[in-house]
Amino acid sequence: MKKVLGIIGILLIFLFLIICIIFNERMDLYSKDLFYMDTIINVKFYCSDKNRANDIMDEVDNIYREYHELTDRYNGYDSINNVYYINNNDSSDKEILLDSRLYDLIKYAYDFGLESNGLFDINMGGVIDVWKKYRDKGEGIPSLDELKKANKKNDIILLGDNKIKNNHPSIDLGGISKGYTTQRVGDYLESVGIKYYLINAGGNVLAGSSYNKDYYKIGIQSPDKNGISYVINSSNLSVVTSGGYERNYLYNGVIYHHIISPETLFPTNYMKSVTVVSHDSGLSDLLSTTLFLMDVDSGKEFLKDYDAEAMWILNDNSIVKSEGFSFYEQKWY
Repeated sequence: MKKVLGIIGILLIFLFLIICIIFNERMDLYSKDLFYMDTIINVKFYCSDKNRANDIMDEVDNIYREYHELTDRYNGYDSINNVYYINNNDSSDKEILLDSRLYDLIKYAYDFGLESNGLFDINMGGVIDVWKKYRDKGEGIPSLDELKKANKKNDIILLGDNKIKNNHPSIDLGGISKGYTTQRVGDYLESVGIKYYLINAGGNVLAGSSYNKDYYKIGIQSPDKNGISYVINSSNLSVVTSGGYERNYLYNGVIYHHIISPETLFPTNYMKSVTVVSHDSGLSDLLSTTLFLMDVDSGKEFLKDYDAEAMWILNDNSIVKSEGFSFYEQKWY
């Protein structure tokens, strides 16, 4: 009898330990909507401690807010030399000391621009403003002379040691800021032990490991706005789509969108959208914008230099994929 009671006691202790382990490892889902960089950003992650989760979410909010202010070219802030200050300051100083985060971001985008032979250009703020003026009115298009005049700007000159020449360029980081910042948030979550997360910043999605399943299913919006056109299996992956179907206007039967070629100073018309899959959200953002500005054959060749895959939806709704893209696909709807 004592042996039986002893065995029962051991089993109860073992069962208690299992219950404690399960209870301690149980994770809850935390989710929050943010609004930065003119985008609704949804952040989800799993965590086993509510107080810790709240602290982590506060820091995520801080990261997005700080990068939003650093990259804002329409508003100045007293505490920082941001993009607006670089473009518009009235200081007589020959150089501007930047927050290292902004300097690193500008350098990253500038270097990629060189790799793209200038097709990705962060120094086109004036041209973008002209097109925005016409798009907001919803009528007319700018003349080439107007665009050329707006495109006259000083070169971006990075001096090292977080310094940039104070010569009033026309920096616009809209083609990189969301993806780059989202990657910084992902890096932060990983650094504090959060590995189950999903961030959706408009057309920018960054997925960590998937909780209780093998992968997330990431839907790609149809460029014709009739639902989801494609689904990607995603885990520890970035999925970014660029297209002309969100910010555009129709004039004389032609759709003019917001992605402007530095070669022609006009929107391109090679495709409806391009989606890039890689392990870095900043790179995906850069690539998706750049690939949208070139024809598909040139884009496929350009992509070979990067650890990334792409899918193009052309103007006739046909699909073109890079060689390895099918690895991520789930099914066609």
